[in-house]
Amino acid sequence: MLASTIVVGARGRMGSLVCATVEADDALELVGTYDACDIADLDEDAPVADLVIDFSSPTALPHVASYVRRTGAALVSGTTGMGEDELGVMRSLGEKSRVVWSSNYSLGVAVLRRIAAEAARALEGWDVEIVETHHNQKADAPSGTAKALLAAVDPQGTCDVSHGREGIVGARPQREIGMHALRGGTVAGTHEVHFFGTDEEVCLTHRAASRQIFVAGAVACAKRLLDAPVGFHTFDDLMF
Repeated sequence: MLASTIVVGARGRMGSLVCATVEADDALELVGTYDACDIADLDEDAPVADLVIDFSSPTALPHVASYVRRTGAALVSGTTGMGEDELGVMRSLGEKSRVVWSSNYSLGVAVLRRIAAEAARALEGWDVEIVETHHNQKADAPSGTAKALLAAVDPQGTCDVSHGREGIVGARPQREIGMHALRGGTVAGTHEVHFFGTDEEVCLTHRAASRQIFVAGAVACAKRLLDAPVGFHTFDDLMF
């Protein structure tokens, strides 16, 4: 039986790719698409579906949350730029529905987070800098993936974060992590974690050649979510 699917943010770059991928998948059926112009229709008029895939913006979250509460649909969210309040709403939805949120649905990025965490433990005391590069239309900075990498290398949040540097900043403090956002052209996404020691450097890098890798990961994750128990899940938990 096909899993009925609604896509939110369907007219965006990611959303349009999600729609095409869902329509091509033998296990899913696209039954509705919504965007900023008709997002309010989710609250009452949208058909009951098994699954919602949301790659829109934080402003759509109240409508998406209302729909999930009303229908009990599983939710896969790849919306970035959300703060702690919005993420709290996502977690609360997991009390009665199956929910997963990730800033990046690339399997390669998931592996990068794990490797970065291991490197940070092994290279304790080294200087760490995170650099992310995206296309010139990306609205938020730093990227959600860069924030996830920061959490991987500093899980306790004890380091100070410097978002770029300017002026006479003096010597680099030992427990500081630099966070740098580059924007230009059509770059789908590049993330680098640099570890600097005495006379040596380790650089871990992931480059996305297209947005399709994120879509493929999100759809694969969605199908696993449909078989998962009710709760707020992570991409890593479902895929690994």
